[in-house]
Amino acid sequence: MESASPRSTSYPFFLGMMTGTVVGAGLALWLTPGSVNELRDRVNGSVRTLGQRASAGYDEARGRVGNAVNELARKGNLVRDDVADSVVRGAHEVERFAVAAKSDSTARG
Repeated sequence: MESASPRSTSYPFFLGMMTGTVVGAGLALWLTPGSVNELRDRVNGSVRTLGQRASAGYDEARGRVGNAVNELARKGNLVRDDVADSVVRGAHEVERFAVAAKSDSTARG
């Protein structure tokens, strides 16, 4: 019993895809009205437009990420300040408790 390996079944498919791509591109160039230069200019214009849209999208995303990072940093600073205030209040409470305990032991002794 022979089993078909994935390599032996995918190779003809890949070869067919590549052949179809080349034949399709050749037919497109042969059957396109106008000159090849016009086609090249249209393709270049489309690629240029696509590049500009991608650049604009990247700039917009970068701006959104920058705003999100700034907001996250601001909130982090607020949390840090709240924690620092809580630590200071806790230290004052410990100090007050220690002073009260010391004065109680001095008064008894």
